[in-house]
Amino acid sequence: MIISIKEIKNFIISILIPLLVGYASSFLSQIISKVDTSTYYSQLIKPSFAPPSYVFPIAWSIIFVLMGISYYIINKNNDKQKVKDALFYYYLQLALNFVWSILFFGLDLRFTSMVDIILLLGVVIIMMLKFYKIDKRALYLNILYVLWLLYAGVLNYFIWIINR
Repeated sequence: MIISIKEIKNFIISILIPLLVGYASSFLSQIISKVDTSTYYSQLIKPSFAPPSYVFPIAWSIIFVLMGISYYIINKNNDKQKVKDALFYYYLQLALNFVWSILFFGLDLRFTSMVDIILLLGVVIIMMLKFYKIDKRALYLNILYVLWLLYAGVLNYFIWIINR
């Protein structure tokens, strides 16, 4: 099977979009807070299960790549109404994801960021269900995302409680 240049371009763009959203959010957070996010994170009192700061960019990069691949798979489907519906939730979760770092790191609003991550988790689950109806592979690619959000939500909660 020969893959066209257009398909390769679409695949790369599908992966770059969530990566750029994530990096833009982190960059904006650092501008707002005037401190590097890893420095900010290291200065917080954290629960014993908190990972070192270098884990986050690795985990999020993997999740964003998988997210982009799932977008690519969904966007190729011919049922445009189902795709439009599913992609509404995809874009909504990207927006909520973008806002989280700004709330947590940039604005130091840990409770509000916790509310954001709860909403994000709900939207991602809905997105995955919509993806499942189009192509099961797209759901499977986002399982790590949901697991990471559950972990990050619990971590966010404990950091909020400990650092009040």
